Amino acid sequence: MTAENSRTRTAPDLSTFPIRRRGAYLEKFTVGETFEHHWGRTLGEADNTLFSTILGHWSPLYLNAEFAKSHGHPKRLVNPFLVLCTVVGLSVEDLSESGGPFVGIEDCVFEAPVYVEDTIRAQSVVLASRVSASRPGHGIVTWQTTAYNQNDELVLRYVRKNLIAQLDHLNVPIPAKGL
Repeated sequence: MTAENSRTRTAPDLSTFPIRRRGAYLEKFTVGETFEHHWGRTLGEADNTLFSTILGHWSPLYLNAEFAKSHGHPKRLVNPFLVLCTVVGLSVEDLSESGGPFVGIEDCVFEAPVYVEDTIRAQSVVLASRVSASRPGHGIVTWQTTAYNQNDELVLRYVRKNLIAQLDHLNVPIPAKGL
């Protein structure tokens, strides 16, 4: 492209681009439905060290391989709060990407240690879905999320809630199911 062409080029008409809605709406969730969250995530040395030091969480179990071994672990443990943040992150695309306010996590149990270089995968089951009594056009969805390591051992479980918009209160069109 010449300098002359770049000066005369017009911007694209963005109003002609289709809007693709991503994320969730209240009616999407059926009690008992299971979501297998994609890909999983391997938690490496750098992830663990950076996360722990940024938080100022100086436990040698997360930062010192010899200390962890002297306490019966095969290698450094991953900071459990990094495991929790990672698992919540794995579930966002399927459950709460539309940006509804996070209501909270309950009954969080770290079932087994996670070690550096373990790969974590997660799934969530819809426990409840109801219209909000105080927020018209919205509802609260409750999920139980479980996380497993590469050996299919349960490492974490918790219950999570989000406020989610109802379908008829969204500002963008919803694509046909399956898109």
